[in-house]
Amino acid sequence: MPNPSIKDEELYRELREQGDSKEKAARIANAAAAEGRDTVGARGGRAGSYDDWTVDDLRKRAAELDIDGRSSMSKSELIQSLRDH
Repeated sequence: MPNPSIKDEELYRELREQGDSKEKAARIANAAAAEGRDTVGARGGRAGSYDDWTVDDLRKRAAELDIDGRSSMSKSELIQSLRDH
């Protein structure tokens, strides 16, 4: 059953099948519907790699995103959680 808050249901389903979280897939699908897929796609990929961040910086970013359990996560767990968000 389609979700009325999702503006590009096809893209949302594709992203979910790739393993993106519901929140991330909805955010991307709605941005793509509003601005066009090419515009949204061109904007992606500018941030540096999380692998280059310190654990402290990763925890700060995880706190901004309200990721549970961040204080006890290892660097690799923080990176995975941030990428999955």
